[in-house]
Parts: sequence; C-alpha cells; structure tokens
Amino acid sequence: MLSLDTIDRKILTVLQQDGTLSQRDVAERVGMSQNACWRRLQRLRDAGVILGSQTRIDPAKAGLDLTVFVMIRTRHHSADWAEAFRKHVDGLPGVVDCYRIGGEWDYLIKVVTRGMGGYDAFYQRLITGFDFHAVTGIFSMETILESHPLDLTRPA
Repeated sequence: MLSLDTIDRKILTVLQQDGTLSQRDVAERVGMSQNACWRRLQRLRDAGVILGSQTRIDPAKAGLDLTVFVMIRTRHHSADWAEAFRKHVDGLPGVVDCYRIGGEWDYLIKVVTRGMGGYDAFYQRLITGFDFHAVTGIFSMETILESHPLDLTRPA
C-alpha cells in the first residue's frame, strides 16, 4: 500500500472537487511546481490510488428515473460461483455498483434504469441462470448524497 503524505492528500482532495483541472491548475492549488505535481500524479496513478476520471451525469435528466438497491441472498458461496456471478452482473445493463456484503444478505447491487419496465427487464436478466435464495429491491425515492468525496484530511 502506498503511503500518502500531506501533499498527496491535497492533490487527491483537489481532484475529487474537480477532476477536469489541468495538471498546471492542480499544481497551483496545492502550491508546487508542475513537474513535481506531474510526478506525484503519475505515482498515484501507477499505484492505483487514482482509478481514472469520469463525468458525473444527472440520471433523471438522462432519462434514467429509477434507482433500485437490489439485495441478494444465495445458497452458493464457492469462488467459482462468485466469479460467474460477478461476470453475469458485470454484463447487465443499469448496474452502477455491486458489493459482496456481510449480514443477512450476500450481495447489494445499485441499479439505475428507466422506470419500472427497465427494472423488470434487469430483474428478469439477473435471475436467468442463477439459483438465488432471495432477491429484493429497495426503491429510492430521493438522492440525499451521492459520490461524496473521500475525507483525506487525516492520515490513516
């Protein structure tokens, strides 16, 4: 694991606020030279701390007006089953996030889709070929916080 110092944390905080900033702008905001900032950014990318850059899109304005958190309980816990399930979920339209979780449920999938018909199509594809013990959907009525930046103000 890469050890992050104060400058690394400043760079990451600035990029979380605005990932479109140029390397020069990032360097100015953290108070360092462009070359030194470039080296830091490369090190953070090479170490996998910076995973990429994405543009956030308002789902409703893009016609995706339904968010569903799908919880799955399964009887199968082998590595082979888990890998087949991961590949299956990765190919399903509408999947934004998927987690293996602890507690009463085994998996949590966040699905963003176009209305109930979109969710039903997702659900039918999800269950095809898999023997789940239980599947339930929790429908979001309002997004309160989403993609909240990580708090990097303190060393871990």
